[in-house]
Amino acid sequence: MMLILIYCICISYALLILSLVYGFWKLPITKPIETEAITEFSVIIPFRDEAENLPKLLASIAALRYPESKVSFWFVNDASEDTSCKIIENFSKKHPTRNIHILQNTRVSNSPKKDAITAAISTIQSDWIITTDADCILPTNWLQLFNQKIVLAQPKMIAAPVTYTKETTFFSIFQLLDFLSLQGTTMGSFGLQIPFMCNGANLAYEKEAFLKVRGFSGNDTIASGDDVFLLEKFIQKWPTQVLYLKSKDALVQTFAVRTWSTFVSQRIRWASKSANYNLFTGKLIGIIVVLMNLLFCTLPVFLLTAISWKFLAIIFISKISIDSLLLLQTLHFTQQKVQPFYIFISGILYPYLTVYIFIRSLFSTYTWKNRTFRK
Repeated sequence: MMLILIYCICISYALLILSLVYGFWKLPITKPIETEAITEFSVIIPFRDEAENLPKLLASIAALRYPESKVSFWFVNDASEDTSCKIIENFSKKHPTRNIHILQNTRVSNSPKKDAITAAISTIQSDWIITTDADCILPTNWLQLFNQKIVLAQPKMIAAPVTYTKETTFFSIFQLLDFLSLQGTTMGSFGLQIPFMCNGANLAYEKEAFLKVRGFSGNDTIASGDDVFLLEKFIQKWPTQVLYLKSKDALVQTFAVRTWSTFVSQRIRWASKSANYNLFTGKLIGIIVVLMNLLFCTLPVFLLTAISWKFLAIIFISKISIDSLLLLQTLHFTQQKVQPFYIFISGILYPYLTVYIFIRSLFSTYTWKNRTFRK
């Protein structure tokens, strides 16, 4: 009976990852085409104590290639206690044509970020919203590519890729690989036409469509999930009009965190929303991944049973190899290089981290931006 269960978990997981690899390959790359810039965008950027990161974001905003009259930037201050507002104000004075606005967030739910986005949307006039984060770097042709996708495909929502800037420490490289595994899964699921994930650091949607699905209503008690739960609503209402912008030129960069405690809190924050997924696809994939990682973590225990160590070794190597296929595909897309040694070691550590985060997300609170949140 135990062997049958192990076989079922391993086969399900292998089919899942190989399907995502195929979906990633199948998802078409969006190549830049000269398209008239007719879409008006409002870029919403919630922030809290981001004085260190804002100069990089603002420099990338200054370098954007898109008619300045057709884009506005709405920075929503969530009770910052540093010089973030001053940095934005100084940038606005130096770049008066960039149409920069600063709003103050009003907390009405358990999710500061959802409150910030909702507050901004109630003020702006443009047809299309793009959300990103204050610790991001935007690519030069970012808005041009969103405009191209909108003009040619007429979507309601567009998800787009995010990566970490590569650094040299193992901790930062591990975070990069962990993050890219999520990005690869996201692109693979879109390629299979069963999307269930996206990233709010690079997400666009129609304002009218946002209002039609009543925004974040129904999940505003959950601190995280401003991206995934909104994606679910859009898919349920417009299943063929939620698209992915697979382009290196639309790739937003962000930064790995610096401490283990912050990393754990960040991952718990992400994992805490998974139990509230509405789409069956997301729930099923989550269950398969957790079961496979639990099995991987308990392989040493099975050495005490009658199960052959050779059979367990095959499971060990096969999981790392199959995971690497999706990871290498994603690294090729982002044009980032990581030594095979790091990929192998990360492949061993990742299941233990996943199980640890999963358990912590079920029972504990977490701290983010000096605030404590309950699940």
